[in-house]
Amino acid sequence: MKKLIVRIASNLFPNIITSFAYNQLTNPQVRKLRENELNTLNKSAKENFKFKDFDIQLYTWKGGEKKILLIHGWEGQAGNFSDLIEKLLENGYTVHSFDGPSHGFSSKGRTSLFEFSELVGVLIKKYNIKLLVSHSFGGVATTYALFNNPDLRIEKYVLITTPDKFIERINDVSEMVGINDDVKNRLINRLEKETGINVETLNVSDFVKTINVDKSLIIHDKNDKVIPIARSKNVHQNWTASEFKEIEGTGHFRILRTKEVLEKIVSYIH
Repeated sequence: MKKLIVRIASNLFPNIITSFAYNQLTNPQVRKLRENELNTLNKSAKENFKFKDFDIQLYTWKGGEKKILLIHGWEGQAGNFSDLIEKLLENGYTVHSFDGPSHGFSSKGRTSLFEFSELVGVLIKKYNIKLLVSHSFGGVATTYALFNNPDLRIEKYVLITTPDKFIERINDVSEMVGINDDVKNRLINRLEKETGINVETLNVSDFVKTINVDKSLIIHDKNDKVIPIARSKNVHQNWTASEFKEIEGTGHFRILRTKEVLEKIVSYIH
């Protein structure tokens, strides 16, 4: 019913609905964490980090000399990695993570792929990171950060699902909220005008062709309902440094809590 109303309103009030869709893209919803996720966060050393107009919440779990940075997805947060964090600590890693702009326990405000990505590049340099793990949209932010910082060299990078084309994200949001093609085109024009970037060029499968990563692994559930596995596969096909592991029975979110996946990640980066 809500989608039908939005579709009708798209025809009657296209400018208003364009603003509505833009807000959907730039104002992430904060989801409540599970108790075990909060418990893991409470074990960390926390730092408040100033980044643009945001107070970014940073987390460090002290372990051995091997350091790794975890990058969450859109509307995710560091706590989503709690099971992986515990596994990495068992294996002697020092783990760094963060809540992105307007995500988790960081301060709130309108944000974008570009701010999120810029922060990832800043943190890789801050911690002198050579090992990365991202989930979902975190793969877009991270590959774009590496694309824009060719001086950064990563030894191993695991992507737990990844989108590919940013235009697909716009199409997904358009379908989800029910906007028509006219409003979608207005939305694209607004994004391009504000950023000066053609959204058709924002593709992970293009970024990975030039980024400085020695080895990478993409893991994706074949029945993922949030990001179709075909998107990850296209990234893999364009990335000579990548391996691909198809799994089943985890979906998009439970993949972060699946023992087989966690063990595969730790053994891969070891």
